Amino acid sequence: MPTGFGFPFGISAAGTIAPHADDVGDLRGQIVQVLFTTPGERVNQPEFGCGLLNLVFDPDNSILAAATEFTIGQALTRWLGDQLVVTGVDVASADGTITVEVAYLSRHDVAQREVRVSFR
Repeated sequence: MPTGFGFPFGISAAGTIAPHADDVGDLRGQIVQVLFTTPGERVNQPEFGCGLLNLVFDPDNSILAAATEFTIGQALTRWLGDQLVVTGVDVASADGTITVEVAYLSRHDVAQREVRVSFR
C-alpha cells in the first residue's frame, strides 16, 4: 500500500490527505519535482532540483540543450538514483514551447518508462 502524500497534494473524499495512488504515479511526481525545483528553493535541501524553469529565459541553441540534458540526468541520478536509472534525456524547443522527455528504468519493477513535460 502506498504511503506519503499524493502529488499533486490533494484531499480525499473522506476529507483526509490523499495518499500516493501508486508507485508509478509517485515516481513520476518525484521526477517532476526534481525537474521544476530550482536549487536554493528548498530551505533544508538547498542543492535539490535542476532549475528547468530557468530555460524560459535562456537562448535556444544546441549547446544549451545538451548542457540541460546533462544537468537533468545528473540531478535525477543524484536525487532519485535509488529508485530509477536514467536511460535518456531529450530537450527540444519549438514555437516557444520547451519539451523535456526523460526515459528511465524503474528499479522497483524493472520497467522502462517515460515522463514528458512541456512548458512555455
